[in-house]
Amino acid sequence: MKIAVVHGQLHKGSTYHITRMLLEKLNCVKEDVSEFYVNGIGDCVGCFQCIMKGEDTCPHRRQTEDIIKALEEADIIVIDSPTYVLSVSGQLKTFLDHMGYRWISHRPYPSMKQKIGVAISTTAGAGARKTTKFIASQMSWWAVGKTYQLPVTVSAMNWEQVNAKRKVQAERKAANIAKAIRHKSGHVKPGIKARFMFFLMKQMHKGMDYNPVDMNYWKEKGWI
Repeated sequence: MKIAVVHGQLHKGSTYHITRMLLEKLNCVKEDVSEFYVNGIGDCVGCFQCIMKGEDTCPHRRQTEDIIKALEEADIIVIDSPTYVLSVSGQLKTFLDHMGYRWISHRPYPSMKQKIGVAISTTAGAGARKTTKFIASQMSWWAVGKTYQLPVTVSAMNWEQVNAKRKVQAERKAANIAKAIRHKSGHVKPGIKARFMFFLMKQMHKGMDYNPVDMNYWKEKGWI
């Protein structure tokens, strides 16, 4: 079971520790886990090169290609971010912007529909659930077959200050998600909503002359 982990921030605070909890509950082998930090990736400038001319034309492709390759090869994708002003960190948002070409409306990676995604966030006060919902929605647009959310309100400024009861509660949540992942792994199928979205995109790409890169991709995959 290969796992790709994308951390939305460099510092190893509460969110990082919750992610570690989940990995421990999955009993994964260290060699099967690829971890990345998105700090340092250049800002997406909205040039549309990745969508209109191909992802290799992105000016920041060298900064993102190893992460994207790991996501494509993984069975499980874990994306975490502390809650910053009721959303993800700016660094993670930058990476997600660079993944626009992998949306189901453009060039989704075929095996994404068989993968499991997990969105993790912590907050001292409010917003963790909103943050994980946003991360999960991004993975859904990548066509990830099944997503889980692990939001945790720690009521503390750092992991050392989190009281024991909240840590136990977080560990219980991580254990439940790990159990669900083990049960679902290898048996993921897109839901009705995902199949409907794919059908809509299929109809759109049949006549999308303005973007031959996307249209040819769908033809090459045998989807149209």
